[in-house]
Amino acid sequence: MTNINKWPMENTGDKNDEFNLEERTARFGEAVLRFAKKIPKSPINNPLISQVVRAATSIGANYCEADNGVSKKDFRNKIGLCRKESRETKHWLRMIASANEDLKTEARELWQEAKELNPIFSRIFRSSK
Repeated sequence: MTNINKWPMENTGDKNDEFNLEERTARFGEAVLRFAKKIPKSPINNPLISQVVRAATSIGANYCEADNGVSKKDFRNKIGLCRKESRETKHWLRMIASANEDLKTEARELWQEAKELNPIFSRIFRSSK
């Protein structure tokens, strides 16, 4: 797990936060929101900001929906969306890093967390057949 505790987020003090996907995805979304505020507004960056914010914050939202799913099919569908959005978030972070050399390090840290979340959701998706 990426060291999300070094990100300026509220730390619940629970050592199991790494395994609490609801908390982990919420923290990730919050970190992306803070990062997005640092990106300079420009015709190139504006659509990238919108896309990364939508993709990154929807990971946690879809996980919450999956956790409260009314059926196995609904659960699997929402977990599939989490997987898709984590991959998409990686793409947008890469584009932002490419367009903003000075933000490359922070984008890479966030990219790493999205990379770690993707196989977690892939495993859940595959095991939910």
